[in-house]
Amino acid sequence: MAKQLPYTTMREIFDRFHAAEPEPKGELEHVNAYTLVVAVALSAQATDAGVNKATRKLFAVADTPEKMLALGEEGVTEHIKTIGLFRQKAKNVIKLSRILVDEYGGEVPNSRAALQALPGVGRKTANVVLNMWWHYPAQAVDTHIFRVGNRTGIAPGKDVVAVERAIEDNVPVDFQQHAHHWLILHGRYICVARKPKCNACLIRDLCPFEDKTP
Repeated sequence: MAKQLPYTTMREIFDRFHAAEPEPKGELEHVNAYTLVVAVALSAQATDAGVNKATRKLFAVADTPEKMLALGEEGVTEHIKTIGLFRQKAKNVIKLSRILVDEYGGEVPNSRAALQALPGVGRKTANVVLNMWWHYPAQAVDTHIFRVGNRTGIAPGKDVVAVERAIEDNVPVDFQQHAHHWLILHGRYICVARKPKCNACLIRDLCPFEDKTP
């Protein structure tokens, strides 16, 4: 685990991320807050591309919790059976849809605690929804961010909560809104797990990682 980078280095890193991609976007397809919650919940142990392939037809017929309940668990299962853990995820989608209808009038709540109380929704999912839909600078730490944060010293931490806190504490405020998207995309396409593409990395000269690939 690298040491936390100093402020001046952090500013330079995020200046470069911003220059390369001023408005980074999440790759999960959605049409409203509800479909975003469902998409992120379905993305656990699955790729965004795989989730998008399954949810295009699902969301075409069920883009509200009421419509999802009408579709039923078997109907949801049929749409998402190409996604890992699809049976449990279908159960969670129906359960969270029921809670949204019964307790929130069919609307998605915008507090982390309320979101985390929904079946199949953890802290990461809640943070994604808060960030992407309500533009709150919540930091959704996945395996990519955890790896990049520790490898580069951008946000070192022993667990995801520590990395989340490191981002909140050390990334300059003007970059907080998009910080987790820049880091996810960097980890997904450049700073990959086994053979990081250091020759294509725009922050190579600022990164303390010793085992850089040529």
